[in-house]
Amino acid sequence: MIGRLLHRLMTSFLVLVGVLWIGFMMLQVLPADPAAVIAGPTGTEAEIEAIRRHLGLDQPLAFQFWLYLQRVAVGDLGRSVINNASVAAELLRAAVPTLELMLASMAWAVPSGLLLGAFAATRRGGLMDRAVMALSVAGVSVPVFWVGLLMIQFAAATRFFPIQGRGGPLWTAEGLSHIILPATALGLILIGPTARMTRTALADTLSADYVRTARAKGASELRVVADHAMRTAWLPIVTLLGLQVGTLMGGAVVTETIFSWPGVGRLAVGAIVSSDYPLAQGAILFLATAFIVVNIVVDLLYGVLDPRVRRSA
Repeated sequence: MIGRLLHRLMTSFLVLVGVLWIGFMMLQVLPADPAAVIAGPTGTEAEIEAIRRHLGLDQPLAFQFWLYLQRVAVGDLGRSVINNASVAAELLRAAVPTLELMLASMAWAVPSGLLLGAFAATRRGGLMDRAVMALSVAGVSVPVFWVGLLMIQFAAATRFFPIQGRGGPLWTAEGLSHIILPATALGLILIGPTARMTRTALADTLSADYVRTARAKGASELRVVADHAMRTAWLPIVTLLGLQVGTLMGGAVVTETIFSWPGVGRLAVGAIVSSDYPLAQGAILFLATAFIVVNIVVDLLYGVLDPRVRRSA
């Protein structure tokens, strides 16, 4: 297990460097000049050039990226061009709302997807099976921004829920009321894939010999599905959930922008629009690191769910 973890950490490090390089190069195509943004509208050409030299923007791109990696290695993510605040502090402040949004969306979407998938698997070929699969496909196909806009219109008409902003921590009544709409919109993109994978995995395991043996011994259908079939079906489901975190993060960027949720996604969009390179690079680093960490956790869960992985590690 330790060897497997070290191998994953080494591979993840290379992936992270590659993601940072791609993000770094994509930011170079922005039309605005960070030095000109810092100098302001009254800045002279000499002042802009001096700022460029100070920031190293006059150096080749490969050398700029190397300097950036050196700063990241020591925990220095730079300072925001717009408000001169520490990028690390800005990311930490925005990370809590993003984590709250993702956990709130998964808290209702994952159990719902599991229940729908299990319901469809136990009724294969029937009307309810077709209805659940049709609902799953519709959930995957509907864009999150469209659902978010519909929810905003509904909230504006009924005044049941706050439309924008974060009212406070998730455990407060105000914070809970503000997170209902964005968590619902974001969670909808997770229900469909979870239900389909659960249905497929359970449909395969329900016809296995050990499941038929459990039925022959008189076990109830609920116990057969929950204790026997789901134990094997968890592996592909956990894999899917780990991969869907990336989709969830992409949806969080859109959701946070629509609902003015003060998370990392909205912070990244604002940084890119305002040509705040240090803040945009920090947001890319945060999102990429979060995705990699989740996938490492999924790999470690394999050893818990499947003893064969633990023995082969």
